Amino acid sequence: MKLVAHAVAVVLALPLYAETCNAAQDYPVKPVRMVIGYPPGGAADTLGRILAPKLTERWPHPVVLDNRAGASGNIGAELVAKATPDGYTLLIVTLSHAVGAGLYPQLPFHPADSFSAVTLIAATTLVFVTHPASPFRNLRDVIDAAKARPGQLSFGSSGVGGSPHLAGELLKLQTGIDIAHVPYKGTGLSITDLLGGHIPLLMGALPGVFPHIKSGKMRALGVTTIKRSPAVPEIPTIAEQGVPGYDVQQWFGILAPAKTDPKRVAWLHDELAAVLQMRDVAQAFNSAGADPVTDTPREFDAYLRSEIARWTKVVKAAGVKAE
Repeated sequence: MKLVAHAVAVVLALPLYAETCNAAQDYPVKPVRMVIGYPPGGAADTLGRILAPKLTERWPHPVVLDNRAGASGNIGAELVAKATPDGYTLLIVTLSHAVGAGLYPQLPFHPADSFSAVTLIAATTLVFVTHPASPFRNLRDVIDAAKARPGQLSFGSSGVGGSPHLAGELLKLQTGIDIAHVPYKGTGLSITDLLGGHIPLLMGALPGVFPHIKSGKMRALGVTTIKRSPAVPEIPTIAEQGVPGYDVQQWFGILAPAKTDPKRVAWLHDELAAVLQMRDVAQAFNSAGADPVTDTPREFDAYLRSEIARWTKVVKAAGVKAE
């Protein structure tokens, strides 16, 4: 995927709207709530806790994080979709947000139409990991074991319909293996069970599992992006281990409720772009295993819609059902 290369180029560009400075004259006049549809400890939460203090330093009122976990991020998304479109309620979304359109046909909101896209903020990879005491040394070991014992292996994820779940389903589709999915209510809980030896495998976003890989508490079997991650170049891709064309990039972005004033959206975009260009923010993101990126509101809206279309096809092909 070309998302990172394209977005890095865009982040260095001049602000899109010269008139957006006027939007700041009466904004914000109260705290801004940034909703995260996942519990503390996951990748979205990690990045939000880097961004919020930096925005608070720039604005006259604080940015307050609000973890509203559940239903693969849909509880938090519904809250923001129905919020007043005044710029005071924002949402950090991940690839899982795009997956929801195909997985939950009766959602009380539309993943794109119910929101005003602000910007991407980061891109990273997912990682397929196991416990260091596991017999699996690489992806081939897992594939061979799964084919020898269909349905007896399992992998954990942050929940049904989340990007880690769908990345696992895509791996099953492209390798023909049968591995049971064990959903959790958030990345943190799935990590706890892997470390405790309760599940043999886990698919998770790099920012969430990165500290455990570094400490040796997890063994990484492969990254999901088509190219190796600069943050962990020693970990081979799934594609290079006999699954050609396998490519899943985890991304993170900021949405506001639909019909938010475009000038306010543009001002928010420029503020986030400025923060994402700060050296210490880039270092913090990199330390968490993510690359800071951004694009225009229009580009993010188009990218979100393309991801919805892509993953709706995967959900259908894999026969994934919401629980």
